[in-house]
Amino acid sequence: MDRELIIDSNSSGVDIALLEDKYLVELHKEKNNKQYTVGDVYLGKVKKLMPGLNAAFVNVGYEKDAFLHYLDLGPQVRSLNKYTKLAISGKASQLPITEFRLEPEIEKTGKISDVLSVNQQILVQIAKEPISTKGPRIASEISFAGRYLVLVPFADRISVSQKIRSLEERKRLKRLIKSIKPKNFGVIVRTAAENKMVADLDTDLRDLISKWESIADKLHKTDAPQKIVSELDRTSVMLRDLLNASFNNIYINDSALAAEIKTFIKQIAPEKSSIVKYYSGSRPIFEHFGVDKQIKNSFGKIVTIKSGVYLVIEHTEALHAIDVNSGHRVNREKNQENNSLEVNLEAATEIARQLRLRDMGGIIVVDFIDMTEARHRRQLFERLKEEMSKDHAKHAILPPSKFGLVQITRQRVRPAMNVEILEKCPVCNGTGETRPTVLLIDEIENNLRYLVKEQNEKTLTITVHPFVHAFLKTGFPSIRRKWMFHYKCHLKIKPSADHHFLEYHFFNKNNDELKM
Repeated sequence: MDRELIIDSNSSGVDIALLEDKYLVELHKEKNNKQYTVGDVYLGKVKKLMPGLNAAFVNVGYEKDAFLHYLDLGPQVRSLNKYTKLAISGKASQLPITEFRLEPEIEKTGKISDVLSVNQQILVQIAKEPISTKGPRIASEISFAGRYLVLVPFADRISVSQKIRSLEERKRLKRLIKSIKPKNFGVIVRTAAENKMVADLDTDLRDLISKWESIADKLHKTDAPQKIVSELDRTSVMLRDLLNASFNNIYINDSALAAEIKTFIKQIAPEKSSIVKYYSGSRPIFEHFGVDKQIKNSFGKIVTIKSGVYLVIEHTEALHAIDVNSGHRVNREKNQENNSLEVNLEAATEIARQLRLRDMGGIIVVDFIDMTEARHRRQLFERLKEEMSKDHAKHAILPPSKFGLVQITRQRVRPAMNVEILEKCPVCNGTGETRPTVLLIDEIENNLRYLVKEQNEKTLTITVHPFVHAFLKTGFPSIRRKWMFHYKCHLKIKPSADHHFLEYHFFNKNNDELKM
């Protein structure tokens, strides 16, 4: 398989496109001001214990407190808490983790109040980024992923990826890790470690251990909430996890970023450093490599496949729904059952690609075209499993039900990718109707009240049409000042010539748009 990575560095951040045989399969957008990335380690403070949920809310500096469930504490959380106290007081450097005496493991059926207390400082790792109105989800079983290994402090166990099938290879890897692993560290051997020499594994292990040891220095005299260790940026994570012999080229339109990535690849895979290439063409990099055209064809509510088959994809708060339609795809030489099978098999391939491309997580329900024969439903199930095996996110697939529905769960650690490709009427928003203009100011104020009172947003920016901007800021006191005084918030109102008369948008202090 021919793999290429196209990286577009722009003013708002970095856009990353993964192509397999020139076909877009993954798209990632990394903002310059992005915080709370999966893998970041924070020193947080317990704000509230929820015995009914057996969970705690922890302040890690985000607007919403992070959620920590008892099952995400990790069995060695008492050892972690003890070590954290030593590190904050500066005593951890005198007691290396290899000489540290582990505390007893917690019970799986225990209560969170037996382990944590309000205002306690605790070391946590981001397990799921903030999504919609929810804060981050965190875990206190810290782990650091490398190219070949995952390091788990205090675990003191060795496990090997199930994707390594060979029993002899699994035994060899366990034996090698046991010979180089320090005491009180657990190690998970990744699939990429298969057939690697002990020198490669040892180098990766030492890098991960040094990353853990840096925590003790950073924790000294630190008060929560505070970021302690940052995960690699999205580009580096993709290269670390996906880079293999099938990668042919990495094109980047920023010379500084190209040099940085080349240096990173030299560390993890020196033999592949030559594939990094700086793109200096006059056309935008995504346009030059045909990524823009594929994005416009692959996103949106309706996705059309070449044969005429099309998918209708709906996103809701609870789940994602996908409907398969045959369109004008009809083979007169075959009966309805066989036509349905062909359409469903073709749709299964595209659905697996769409889940990766949009990074859709949670529950996905697919309504395939009904098939009466059980062997055809099994064939569809096997095709879907085969296509989904290329997806590195954890997932589970249930066989088609008698109604033709297939249920999929896919790991969700960040918001689903959404690229707006359709242009709507700027006034009616595609409905053909507009709301009464006399209610505009009341509507803005109602949304402002909700964001401040219910969502606890204290710093807001509203973009509006220049005429509305002038109306809100004219007079003494102006409407803007009245709102600031009444709702006790910091409020900016900015004019935008791109907005139509009734259009407005709310943004938080990180300049992220707040959907209403």
